[in-house]
Amino acid sequence: MKLLNPYLNFSGKTEEAFNFYKSVFGVDFVGDIMRFKDFPDSENLPAHEKNQVLHCAIPLGQNLLMASDAPESMGFKVTFGNNFHLYIEADDKAEADHLFSALSEGGQIIGAMQDMFWGAYFGSLCDKFGMQWMISYTYPQE
Repeated sequence: MKLLNPYLNFSGKTEEAFNFYKSVFGVDFVGDIMRFKDFPDSENLPAHEKNQVLHCAIPLGQNLLMASDAPESMGFKVTFGNNFHLYIEADDKAEADHLFSALSEGGQIIGAMQDMFWGAYFGSLCDKFGMQWMISYTYPQE
């Protein structure tokens, strides 16, 4: 396993929260902020959700603190307890599949492992203890 990072969800406040965290920790975003308007089928989103944050990250030591907004139009309802995930960056697809399969046993699959438009093999689940996980393998950049 390469990494284990916390992944936070906000209800439309991700950019505001992360600009605050950037100022506190004296860091900058890792890469660009991805927005829901960049997501395939984003034309179905309400206008006020299109500019919300799909993904952003800041470095904290050797780890990343990552986050996204959770639009209600996409079925999310942020409440205390479901506003974070444990994010695992796997070494390869086989490890991602193994971890996903093992962690989802007795739990609930939220999004099956699949290739995603941002260049990763990704899935999410809630384990039998109620912990939310994101499993990802990022394909090497050519």
